[in-house]
Amino acid sequence: MTKLSVNINKFATLRNARGGNNPDLIKAALDIERFGADGITVHPRPDERHIRYDDVYELKKVITTEFNIEGNPKEKKFIELVLAVKPTQVTLVPDAVDQLTSNQGWDTEKEKKFLRDVIYLFKKERIRVSIFCDPIKEMIGGAADTGTDRIELYTEAYAKNFLNQKEHAIKPYIEAAKFAYSLGLGINAGHDLDLENLKFFNENIPYLSEVSIGHALVCDAIYLGLENTVRLYKRQLL
Repeated sequence: MTKLSVNINKFATLRNARGGNNPDLIKAALDIERFGADGITVHPRPDERHIRYDDVYELKKVITTEFNIEGNPKEKKFIELVLAVKPTQVTLVPDAVDQLTSNQGWDTEKEKKFLRDVIYLFKKERIRVSIFCDPIKEMIGGAADTGTDRIELYTEAYAKNFLNQKEHAIKPYIEAAKFAYSLGLGINAGHDLDLENLKFFNENIPYLSEVSIGHALVCDAIYLGLENTVRLYKRQLL
């Protein structure tokens, strides 16, 4: 069964809006685990506008499922954080410092040497590495050359076109997953996956190990309740 990792950035955004500790990020993570999620994802950014670096250290102490830290390894502070915390997985994304949210995969040909060097650092510490990747054969081939364990297919294009032409939208992702698997890469996916499009994606993408979902899940939880929402997302992955 495909694993569900819940990105809790939005809980931190809400907390930071008023200061204090409401909602309690640690409690939210523990509850999400208790409700059935297979992992917790955080994506600290340099300005700490949602997840703070201190949060990552505190979460590491209590999380009992898989812990996934996302971020841009071109930030020295991010590399130091990951090496200190030693999460289950680090997901490398090519975000700009002031970027609102992730919006593309790596150019794995242009950045191959850089990625290879930083991936070596993480794997030496037995941290599983995944890198953001668009469903493009050349980029997946380049990813395989970096030494990464997995790719995370960037799914915005699929989500954007799902309602109007889902068969067309899913096709490049099916081909990308098959090609990645043939190169020995594990396959994760994330970005704009939700209760409407997740089941179809999961049923059609071969070898899918994990999806990371935050914004849509937290928005659904406002109306449906957190426990119910986590269970609904898990049900789409059966």
